[in-house]
Amino acid sequence: MATTGLPRPIAKDLSRVVETLDMLSPRWSVWTLMTLGEQPLRYSDIKTRLPMLFDAQLSARLVRLTADGLVERHEETARHVTYQLSGRGRSLGTVIATLATYGDTHLDKIQKPNRATGELEPERIPAAQNAEDALSLITPKYATPLLWALRHQGSASGRKLADVVLDPSSTTVPIYKPLRQLVEDGLVDRLAHSSYQLSSQGEALTGAFQALSSWASGRAKSTSHPLWPSAADRPAMWAANSSPSPRPQSVVAAPESAVQRPPIDLFSHGSPARPATAASMGGRAR
Repeated sequence: MATTGLPRPIAKDLSRVVETLDMLSPRWSVWTLMTLGEQPLRYSDIKTRLPMLFDAQLSARLVRLTADGLVERHEETARHVTYQLSGRGRSLGTVIATLATYGDTHLDKIQKPNRATGELEPERIPAAQNAEDALSLITPKYATPLLWALRHQGSASGRKLADVVLDPSSTTVPIYKPLRQLVEDGLVDRLAHSSYQLSSQGEALTGAFQALSSWASGRAKSTSHPLWPSAADRPAMWAANSSPSPRPQSVVAAPESAVQRPPIDLFSHGSPARPATAASMGGRAR
């Protein structure tokens, strides 16, 4: 992945973040990580906690997560094998929690009647599913590089984004499909004159990208990221660099931020809910 239009330190940081997302993106990876703890678990114990997974699915996830160094496999005897999170796997807790909060806050939910009051309330979705749904927005090819390019540019045309994200020798521009998907998912706004900018939902990924960057680089979590600073840090960042491109009037109104929902148990392991339709909360429908 080439990011010729980004400063070298940011491009290297982006590469590490994309590599981290590749480890987390396979379906059920987050569920598996959140099921494991410091106490070793045998395969049968893990299977009991994740009954929705077939044996082939669970085995594949354990093999991949072990190869990535996030899970440790201990073979005491041929018939007694246990799994537990490695130190690296445990340190992903902050990243997963941040992704889960984003999914819970910004993705649509079905409204279900409360059995006691009869009033409609948003369904309760397990934290692991919220995190995986958030990952599904930013892990497709070119999705995160495009978001980072737009954060750096302020607003840009598709051709300009291709110059930033793609290798200069590329004879095709394969970014329009992922760019359209980002618009459909509400992370990017399409502006007049065929240019694009991050939506409020895209800007809200700041915390997730901060956490991913910190973990991928092995540094303590900080809000002083050069590209994704906290709101309080942004004026200083813009003052230290050239002013961002002015934001034209959006052709499509940016979706309103979803209402903050009550926090959910990060280690809730109920079966995942995949609604076909959802009442709009201003975010992407699941």
